[in-house]
Amino acid sequence: MSAVTYTVGNNKKVFSLFAVLFSFVLFLAGCGTQQGKDQTEKQNESGQSEQAADSNDIREITHAMGTTTIEGTPKRIVTLYQGATDVAVALGVQPVGAVESWVEKPMYNYLKDDLEDTVIVGEETQPNLEEIAKLKPDLIIASKLRHEKIYDQLSQIAPTVTHDTVFKFKDTVELMGKAMNKEDQASELLSDWEHRVDDFKTKISAKLGDEWPIEASVLNFRADHARIYVTGYAGDILDELGFVRSAYQQEEAEKGTVVLKLTDKEGIPSMNADVFFYFLSDPGQEEAVQKTYDEWTNHPLWKNLDAVKKGQVYQIDEVAWNMAGGILSANDMLDQLYEHFDLEK
Repeated sequence: MSAVTYTVGNNKKVFSLFAVLFSFVLFLAGCGTQQGKDQTEKQNESGQSEQAADSNDIREITHAMGTTTIEGTPKRIVTLYQGATDVAVALGVQPVGAVESWVEKPMYNYLKDDLEDTVIVGEETQPNLEEIAKLKPDLIIASKLRHEKIYDQLSQIAPTVTHDTVFKFKDTVELMGKAMNKEDQASELLSDWEHRVDDFKTKISAKLGDEWPIEASVLNFRADHARIYVTGYAGDILDELGFVRSAYQQEEAEKGTVVLKLTDKEGIPSMNADVFFYFLSDPGQEEAVQKTYDEWTNHPLWKNLDAVKKGQVYQIDEVAWNMAGGILSANDMLDQLYEHFDLEK
């Protein structure tokens, strides 16, 4: 009997140990199940949170061709006019695609280091839609002036926003800041520009005294004619800096004239101003351009102009003053004006 009692007692002990172990396994399983459930719930909550964040980061951008919906922060930008490429770099973004520059091809020298991996997608007046599509952009910056006819095709490739023209660089900064989700950076760029404008106006006014403001003309000599840039990129910047136009050029500006094309030397008096900023252009026709310049500037009517008599005739950088059209080039143009008038920056 004692042996049986011993055996039964031993079985009870084994059974008790088994029960404890089984309960512990069930406990662990329950913990694991709960942990997995908790983790799944957290992942679901995280996913829902991210989706909510994405859904909240949807912006309606009103522009020259309508309204475009943009989600999040675009990473793959294609720029289809020179000023937009400049502004993208100023905002710290290298476009995946950009149109070829007008001179210093394929990219302006001042931007080359920042655009090493950027793909050329044709000319500003005729971008290559197939090449643009290959880049899989998530935002295209275009111009109504250049791209109105292909806007619908561009919009099928990626969300596309447009500016009316190509030379209103501050408007381009504002538009791209909104579209690229970089409004703070855009505001900072414009604020810095305003401070520089105020500084220049203060210093040139102090230097010239009662002579300020002075009349300025932006002139361009080409192979078979000359031009006056009444408004446009350089003209608008000079206006903002406090320079004025002659009465004749002011009348043209009020009519909306951007460029006056002069085909006859009898039009030379319309250039008159206190200071001239001129550049020579027509790629591939340098000799013809130089001939035009020599003929016009040796004409008696030219020699009678105020800027010529005052010795205030300056050849300028064509890219910064006319071709680039962005905020970086605007600052470059302003740097050159500080130098022309011997002002401390």
